[in-house]
Amino acid sequence: MDPDATSGPDTGDQDSAAQLCARVAEANSAGTPLRIAGGGTKAFYGRTVDAPALELTGHRGITHYDPVELVVSVRAGTPLTELERTLAASGQQLPFEPPHFGSAATVGGMVSTGLSGPRRPWSGAVRDFVLGTRLISHDGQHLRFGGEVMKNVAGYDLSRLVTGAQGTLGVITEVSLKVLPLPGAAHSLRLQLPLEAAMAKLAKWGRQPVPLTAAAWHDGALHLRLEGGARSVDANRARLGGETLDPDFWRQLREHELPFFDPADPRPLWRLSVPHTTPPVDLDGDWLLDWAGAQRWLRSELPASAIREAATRAGGHATCYTPSAAEPFTPLGPVLAKYHRQVKARLDPKGIFNPGRLYRDL
Repeated sequence: MDPDATSGPDTGDQDSAAQLCARVAEANSAGTPLRIAGGGTKAFYGRTVDAPALELTGHRGITHYDPVELVVSVRAGTPLTELERTLAASGQQLPFEPPHFGSAATVGGMVSTGLSGPRRPWSGAVRDFVLGTRLISHDGQHLRFGGEVMKNVAGYDLSRLVTGAQGTLGVITEVSLKVLPLPGAAHSLRLQLPLEAAMAKLAKWGRQPVPLTAAAWHDGALHLRLEGGARSVDANRARLGGETLDPDFWRQLREHELPFFDPADPRPLWRLSVPHTTPPVDLDGDWLLDWAGAQRWLRSELPASAIREAATRAGGHATCYTPSAAEPFTPLGPVLAKYHRQVKARLDPKGIFNPGRLYRDL
């Protein structure tokens, strides 16, 4: 492994770290796959891994927090709610607004899936705020990459590479994150607008100093959130008009608790990631647009091939969020598949970490 990575015992939780390292080393020696498990709230996101579980929920706790420097280091098994409460007590937040999908959500699951909430286009994604990680490598070494400053190692920015990799490249045991202050003021509003008019408004406001931090369209209405200084929020609230929207709407959207996401709906749920300026996609079904149009949710019974082809034509890709989907992620092209295999072979040569979680042959 790269000499810039440092290894050594954990402080404050040596026993659980040592046990995890020993378990991984044993699995690697035997060539036995492992299913890396946290709270399980995002188990639906990706392909099923049929392997013994490596439980991370016992490896928990905030190891360092400096509100002045806006950095926090936290172990992977720490409940996400615990981290958010600690930050809120100091008037700070995780700016990417991660979804929980259940009370058992952990920090490790947040980083491994890389999912972000409504604030994503204006604040950045999870990986944009990852400063460093501790990772158990395939041979059971406990390594540190980066830290509380950005750093490249081994030709890869490992801390960012493992973010969103669904545990396929190593076991994340700890992560250092940049945090930001909570906004001074906030107001949510609803404007009754057809989709085309709503997208034209968003394009116009994108060129103006409007303090938007969320924008979603559904059921004939544009939903907006304004955040920032009180004077700016009040001035734009008066200028944009509309009716006041319950701010809990954004939590419900983030957590898929709106009626649109009703799990009783038999139609598959699709997420299309496309350029935000993309015109309405011509696919039958019910739509909800988030991220000012860059993230589009679709309820449809159309074949997966038709939905993915439409997303590709629009310059994006489509992911199926229905748990029973055989291939939830858009298949990789030959070049991308080659690079994925090379990275996997370098970091997990025996393929023990969450095999098949992202793609059948990885």
